[in-house]
Amino acid sequence: MSENPVLVEQKGAVAVVTLNRPEVLNALNPAMAVALRDTMYQIESDKSVRSVVLKGAGRGFMAGGDVAGFHDQLDKNLQVHVGSMLDDYHCAIRAIVRMEKPVIGALHGPVAGAGMSLALTLDLAIAADNLMMTLAYAKLGTSPDGGSTYFLPRIVGRRKALEIAMLSDRFKAVDAEKMGLVNKVVPADQLEAEAMNWAEKLASGPAFAFGLTKKLIDQSFNTDIDKQLEAERDAIVSCAGSDDMREGIRAFVEKRPAEFNKE
Repeated sequence: MSENPVLVEQKGAVAVVTLNRPEVLNALNPAMAVALRDTMYQIESDKSVRSVVLKGAGRGFMAGGDVAGFHDQLDKNLQVHVGSMLDDYHCAIRAIVRMEKPVIGALHGPVAGAGMSLALTLDLAIAADNLMMTLAYAKLGTSPDGGSTYFLPRIVGRRKALEIAMLSDRFKAVDAEKMGLVNKVVPADQLEAEAMNWAEKLASGPAFAFGLTKKLIDQSFNTDIDKQLEAERDAIVSCAGSDDMREGIRAFVEKRPAEFNKE
């Protein structure tokens, strides 16, 4: 069994996070939930990290929850086991959504159950052409978790979300792209390179503006146009006080690439 269920490597301003239980297709268990929570807390507060790539070791991104672990709890207290694990896992989800830096998923192989839920929370997603995605919770007789019931209808609409959740059908990368569940599909051997390419581009961009953009888009689903316009006004005024916007304006006028603040 893998000693560290979540690995972190920093490449320049990009943090590469790897789900690391490949022997069980990175199935989510309590130890991984705690490790993912702590990792995301660390990255969220690390100012040297400007973008994040999340990927899975081995043959897939994540094949869902650790059903074998659930089975071991059938004669004990499954409710306590599941509830405790989700408390930690949902803290990780909140950190991903809250952090003021883009998080990119590099998705391959099985992306099922909790793996699909996790993928839905990410800001951007690139899929390998061998991706197989399914929400799968209904197969275990349970409702979804991990934020999937929040993000899925926002991406595909209510009826399609209910279809995906209740029928638990499997679909391939090309279908995931058509539904907007991933941004782009690439050959499997190009997945990590393409994810890093996107992450490095984002890491070299205006971090302050990206953080505000993420907040504005996320809050737009829960507000009206007047409040959203006011929030946009406040955000761009804040940007006007930043070194990044000043550099962007100068670079535009001087017809050169902008060099945004790396601090």
